[in-house]
Amino acid sequence: MLKTLTAIMALGLAAPLAAQQAAPAAAPAAAPAITYIHAGALLDRPGQPARGNSTIVVRDGTVAEVRDGFVAPPAGATLIDLSRRFVMPGMIDMHVHLWGIGGDPLRERLTRLNTDEADDMMTSVANARKTLAAGFTTVRDLGGNPRGIRALRDAIERGDVDGPSIVNAGSMISVTGGHGDSTNGLAEEWAEAAHAHQVNVCDGPDDCRRAVRQQVALGAQVIKFAATGGVLSNVSGGLGRAMTPEEMRAIVETAHALGRKATAHSHAAEGTKAALEAGCDSIEHASYLDDETIRLFKAKGAYLVPTEIAPVAALAQARSGALPPATIPKAEAAAAAMHANHKKAWAAGVKFAFGTDTGVSKHGDNATEFPYLLDLGMTPMQAIRSATVDAADLLGRDDIGALVPGKRADIIAVTGSPLEDVRRLERVDFVMHKGVVAKQPAA
Repeated sequence: MLKTLTAIMALGLAAPLAAQQAAPAAAPAAAPAITYIHAGALLDRPGQPARGNSTIVVRDGTVAEVRDGFVAPPAGATLIDLSRRFVMPGMIDMHVHLWGIGGDPLRERLTRLNTDEADDMMTSVANARKTLAAGFTTVRDLGGNPRGIRALRDAIERGDVDGPSIVNAGSMISVTGGHGDSTNGLAEEWAEAAHAHQVNVCDGPDDCRRAVRQQVALGAQVIKFAATGGVLSNVSGGLGRAMTPEEMRAIVETAHALGRKATAHSHAAEGTKAALEAGCDSIEHASYLDDETIRLFKAKGAYLVPTEIAPVAALAQARSGALPPATIPKAEAAAAAMHANHKKAWAAGVKFAFGTDTGVSKHGDNATEFPYLLDLGMTPMQAIRSATVDAADLLGRDDIGALVPGKRADIIAVTGSPLEDVRRLERVDFVMHKGVVAKQPAA
């Protein structure tokens, strides 16, 4: 037996060696792809004044140079003429749900029993394309099929599918009966089937550590957990704290130990406080805030991801009958409280990172969040910065969020200045993702 194994190993080693000896000399490396972009106005560093006529030199998917004026490209380089447009970094949405239909809960409920994961995968590909075409070149997906979103993420990075770069959370971690428990509101036979497949539900600190590790094993790059109840859960438990402080601490500590940031879905102030005290990096929604919670945001340096359009969309869907009756009072309460509390938090100096909860609202409508941010007291520049520089900071990424040498060539363009009218970002004309043009201006 040992002789046989030795012979197999020898053959395995000899074959690659023979192949190496017989292989022809490597072909010379291809010349780098070079693109010159003429920008009529350029916001290269959101937070600083925009530049006038400028040229961006893109080399192999990276910003190589930014020059004043319109510089003629050398022979062999590609020229993209955006001389009549306002150019800026691709936007970042820190809270989306690409998996499934999104924005049409009645259709989703009606088709749930005759669609499967393959159908949802195809819909998610379409959602990713809409998101990229809307000018969002990076997103944080905070809840979908873990394997499906991981596959979509990797296909986009390979260039097989058009879409934004994805930082994925897998499934949201939840306690039994919490906002992320997929058995909520289901008939017994379906609840049993759902329960058999979910690994994101946990009870007690040790079990919650297991749930975090399970999501990381499935490819999660960030960890999301439900600190409180949620508007769209088909239960009447309200929006109060769902997890114990010990469970939250176990989740955050385990995520950080595995090199992942942690974010908490949270509405009630009690849940937000406990998540912040546990060391959470960001809070999604944060509908209810008090002075102590705002103080904790600032003391911990955590970001608030506002998702202002989510309760507006959910309330409209609930009142139209598209959502279960249990969601109506929760949607009304969250919509009434969120805006005033976010305004107070912004005035107090809490850090904000742009996020929409798209999937509750329709994919491609992400930029409709911006006018709500201005209502909070932000200037157009501050709102844009929240979707570029600040979002990149929350992600821990130094390769996106600005257009300076060494950053990735994620570039968008609009007609007219969004610093004068932020709603111009709802009509993006040009999109480049990782140096590849994904959308051209209409003729």
